[in-house]
Amino acid sequence: MNAYGTGPEQRWEWPAPGVGRLRLPRWDATAGLAVGPAGALLIDAGASLREGALLRLAAEQVLRERGGPRRVTHLALTHAHFDHVFGAAAFAGAEVHGAVGLDTALTRTDTLESDAVRHGLGPREAGEAADALVVPRHLVSGEAVVELGGERRALLANLGPGHTPHDLAVLVPGTPDVVFCGDLVEESGEPQAGPDAVPARWPEALDRLLALGGPDAVYVPGHGAVVDAAFVRTQRDELARRFALS
Repeated sequence: MNAYGTGPEQRWEWPAPGVGRLRLPRWDATAGLAVGPAGALLIDAGASLREGALLRLAAEQVLRERGGPRRVTHLALTHAHFDHVFGAAAFAGAEVHGAVGLDTALTRTDTLESDAVRHGLGPREAGEAADALVVPRHLVSGEAVVELGGERRALLANLGPGHTPHDLAVLVPGTPDVVFCGDLVEESGEPQAGPDAVPARWPEALDRLLALGGPDAVYVPGHGAVVDAAFVRTQRDELARRFALS
């Protein structure tokens, strides 16, 4: 069993019924999955074409076991960093969603490729992923709903700028509600503010994230373990102090 499967090496976690996440190897990025009777939404796609292909197999195994749709029907990309988007081409046929502006950001393939190599992805893998990069066709300016059949739906919310200029979060209502935060929230280390971050707006983005999920939701960071609203609020306040904001 590979590290993306449901064997003992690494299992899907299920913060709510029908809502799963995997912590992917190496960069510890999160991939999320919301399963309905007629559709399946994947949140983020991994750091390479190989990782995307393995993630697709892992998701399809879950779908077979649950007797729902046979493939991932929708893909939401939370932001334009290689460890979240470079596997997207593995999900042929999926409807791809992202925040307004993500389509333009993903045309800067040279920047994404060099960033991937700088962080340790092999040059050949980085080049192949950059050449095959998928641009979202469905762009979210405020909020959009993805229907997955029955009562299962997901709310996509454009909350940026913050970690990047184009940050998308995904709320999957349930018991409890689950919010996939992208890298607006990180648990396994200090939130990373790269050259495309918008520090002055990041705390405000986290205020919107907390309003989206509410105090009782489960929050899934882009990197690290699942957290609660109190963690997000603390990280919001730390970012405000870090960037000398109020």
